Amino acid sequence: MKYLVKISILLLVLSCLFSCKNSRLGNATREDKNGWIYVHLSGSPADIGYQHGYLVANEIDTLIKVMQYYLPSASGKNWAFYRAASKRFLWKKIDKEYQDEIKGIAEGLQAKGFKYDTLDITALNANIELSQYYVPGLMNKLKPGSGDNKAPGNCSAFIATGSYTKDHKIVMAHNNWTDYIEGERWNVIADIKPEHGNQLLMDCAPGFIHSGDDFVVTKNGILITETTITGFKGFDTTRTPEFVRARKAAQYSNSIDDVIKIMTTDNNGGYANDWLIGDTKTNEVAKLELGLKDSRVWRSKDTAIIGSNFPSDPKLIKEETTFNVNDPSTSPNARKLRMEQLVAYDYKGKLDATGAKTIEGDTYDALHGKTTLNKCVIDGHVEEDPLGCKEWSEGPYFPMGAVQGKVTTTDLANKMKLWAHMGHPGGADFLAAPFFKKHPEYYKTQGKYLRDMKAYPWTLFAAQ
Repeated sequence: MKYLVKISILLLVLSCLFSCKNSRLGNATREDKNGWIYVHLSGSPADIGYQHGYLVANEIDTLIKVMQYYLPSASGKNWAFYRAASKRFLWKKIDKEYQDEIKGIAEGLQAKGFKYDTLDITALNANIELSQYYVPGLMNKLKPGSGDNKAPGNCSAFIATGSYTKDHKIVMAHNNWTDYIEGERWNVIADIKPEHGNQLLMDCAPGFIHSGDDFVVTKNGILITETTITGFKGFDTTRTPEFVRARKAAQYSNSIDDVIKIMTTDNNGGYANDWLIGDTKTNEVAKLELGLKDSRVWRSKDTAIIGSNFPSDPKLIKEETTFNVNDPSTSPNARKLRMEQLVAYDYKGKLDATGAKTIEGDTYDALHGKTTLNKCVIDGHVEEDPLGCKEWSEGPYFPMGAVQGKVTTTDLANKMKLWAHMGHPGGADFLAAPFFKKHPEYYKTQGKYLRDMKAYPWTLFAAQ
C-alpha cells in the first residue's frame, strides 16, 4: 500500500512538472512550410523565449554546432572566445526584457535536453557583430589593415513609394546574402506578440531574438529592412549591441523617427547598415546610413531607395570604410547598377509585390551585359564566380550568395502579411555534393555541415 502511495505521489509530481513546463508554451505553435519554420510566440519575454527555444530546439542546436565548427576557420576564434566576449561586455548592455527572453530560449532548449545557456544564445545572436566587427578590430590593433574587408556584404534590397509604385504606397523587398553553410538554415518566420510594444512578423535565424538579416513588419505599420556597408571598420564594446537595438526599434517604434532614435542611441557600430524604413500610416520611406561615428538620413514620400552593400555618405565612406566607390567590378557596385535600372526605370510606376519578387530573383549582370550566375547579380551566386569576392575576402567559387527573399507592401503589412522565399529567389538549387566534387578545397572547412539549399516557391505568411 505504501509503495502504491509513493508511486502515486511521484506520478503526480512528474505530471505537475510537465504541466508547468508546457504551460509556458501557451498558444505557441510551429508549422513547417516550404522550407520555413513558421512559429507563433506570445506572452512575457521569458515565455516568448521558452516557446522559441522549445519549438525550434533541434534547429538552434544545429546552428550553434555549425557556428562552433565554422567560426574558428572563418574568424580564427573559437566558440569559447565568443562566449567570453558575451559575458565580458555584451550581457550587461542587454535590456532586462531581452535578457529574460534569452534566458527563456536557453530554458526551452534545456527542457528538450540540450545543455546550452544564456552565453551561448547571446553569442549566437551577436555572432555577426562579434566575428566581423569586433574581431577585425582586434586584428587591426595588432597589425593595421589585417582586419580590413571583413564586414559582411549581405543583401540586396529596396523600398519604394509614391510615383515609383503601382498604387503609390510602399513596396519593400530584400534578399539575404550569406555563407550557405548558415544561410540555408536562416529559415524561421516568427510572429511575436509581446506583452509590451508592437506585434512583429519577421524572418530570423533559429535562436535569434532579432531578425538578423532584418526584414520586419510591425502591427503599428513600421517596416524595416537593411543592407550592410561593405568594408566598414569600427566597433565600441562599451555600447549597446546591434541585435538589441534592432529588436527594440522594431518592437517599440511608432514612426520613422523612433527607429532612427533607437538605432543611433548608444550605437556600438556593430553590423553597420543602410537601414531602409517605411511607415504605412504615411507611406513615407527613409534610409538611415549608420556607421559608428557618422550617420545620415534620407527620407521622402516619393522615392525609390536601393541597397546592395554600398555606402552613400562621402564623410562616412572616407572616415569609416575601405570601400572603393570607383570600382565597378565589385559586387555592391555591379548590383547597384542593375537595381537602379530596375527599380528607378524599368519598374517605375509599376512596382508591386509581383514585380518585387522578380527583382529579388534577378540574374542579369549589368556590368558584363548578360544573364548569368555570379557575384554581380541581385540573386547572388558567388559559388559560380571564378573571381570570388575580394571585397569580402572570399576566394574563387566561395559558397555564398542569396539564400532567401522577402517582400511586403503597405496593404499586405497592414494585414500583417509578407511573402517569403526559401532558397535562391531566382529558383536555382545549390547542391552540396556536386559543388564539393568541383571545389574540394572547401570540404575541409565546410564539408561537415554544408548541405543542399533547395529553392522553394514564394509563400504568403500572416501573423495571428
